[in-house]
Amino acid sequence: MFSKDINECEDPNKIFCHEIALCTNVPGSYSCTCPTGYHGDGKKQGTGCIRGKHKHLLALVFSLGAGISVVSLILIATGLRLYRGLKEREKKKIKQKFFKKNGGLLLQQQISSSKESVEKTKLYSVEELERATDGFNSSRVIGKGGLGTVYKGMLSDGSIVAIKKSNTVDEKQLDQFVNEVFILSQINHRHIVRLLGCCLETEVPLLVYEYVSNGTLFHHLHDEGHASTLSWKDRLRIGSEIAGALAYLHSYASIAICHRDIKSRNILLDENLRAVVSDFGLSRSIPLDKTHLTALVQGTFGYLDPDYFHSGQFTDKSDVYAFGVVLAELLTGEQAISSDRSEQGLANHFRSAMKQNRLFDILDNQVVNEGQKEEIFAVAKLTKRCLKLNGKKRPTMKQVDIDLQQLGRFQEQLPSQKTMIEEPSLQQHTCEDYSKQAETSHSYTFGAVTEEIVKDHEVLLS
Repeated sequence: MFSKDINECEDPNKIFCHEIALCTNVPGSYSCTCPTGYHGDGKKQGTGCIRGKHKHLLALVFSLGAGISVVSLILIATGLRLYRGLKEREKKKIKQKFFKKNGGLLLQQQISSSKESVEKTKLYSVEELERATDGFNSSRVIGKGGLGTVYKGMLSDGSIVAIKKSNTVDEKQLDQFVNEVFILSQINHRHIVRLLGCCLETEVPLLVYEYVSNGTLFHHLHDEGHASTLSWKDRLRIGSEIAGALAYLHSYASIAICHRDIKSRNILLDENLRAVVSDFGLSRSIPLDKTHLTALVQGTFGYLDPDYFHSGQFTDKSDVYAFGVVLAELLTGEQAISSDRSEQGLANHFRSAMKQNRLFDILDNQVVNEGQKEEIFAVAKLTKRCLKLNGKKRPTMKQVDIDLQQLGRFQEQLPSQKTMIEEPSLQQHTCEDYSKQAETSHSYTFGAVTEEIVKDHEVLLS
């Protein structure tokens, strides 16, 4: 026979388990379990149930630690937000300071007061231009000079631009700078680089220009692998396009502007080898009541007008001289300054060859092989006139433009019909003659440091 199981847990006196322990009946026996927070065997005759002081304390400490950590994280996050906000406010104040210092308020006033310029002059934010150039990454540099660095950038709308970051800025000429930006942003000529706008939120202004894709005239004339690849027809057309741009600046713009740094490195070429005059960092506008500018001698070695160097007075004829050096480069394929020549400058070298009837000894092979003698002589004579040491004897850019256009039409004639072009008569003009309706203003120069300084007196005659 099976014995009957006795349920010890039903004992009314609870003699088996501690009074707070849970009694559980099992066949032939029982078990005692202490509640949460207690430990022991739970039996009345054993250790019973003892409150778990250490475990409770540990749980309490853990809970407090977790709470403190959460509060600390909240405080740190709040502090970071406050710090970032403070930094943003400081950054905004600095940008506003630079904006005012660089003439931003005056430029805004001019933009708002001119209905025609609202869509032409844009004020870019520094963040937009930083994104466009990957933070002005060195891999985006497409040009460097004494006045600044040019970066290739892509704006948010996908358009490609050239962004010029100047090295220095002359705070004494803010009015002139603002006026120049305002003028250049309104110039609309297919052979003058288009100024899209500027950023004034940095220590030095950033100028945003259209991007011209095919390098410089210097690159195509003188760099290894590209020398002598320009045809005579292209050279004559490029010379005519540069002359047209300068004639526009001197004679037809709303206010007469002298470029002051014409050279082959500042002539850009597009995919169709169309010439575009660029880099107006030294440009100045001529006031209506003046015939010249009296300014610190600035320019590029080999292109400086001797008259300008001696007198410190820059006129439109100084641009004509520099253009004459560029014409000589197109004819000879030689650089303005070269260690290979006994004479230090191409201008002096060219004048000597013309005087000694050795023109064809110094011409580029491409010119000799493709050009007609009559037109080559005509361009050479025009070049010689542009390089006159006496500025008053040089033609105006308006006259030069007309002459080169005539040569372009002459080139299109059949060879049997070609005749020698007559040398135009000399007429003396200054920028003043072409700025009768211009407003009085000066242009701004980014710094007083010259790109290259002429120290040797012999070079002044080049």
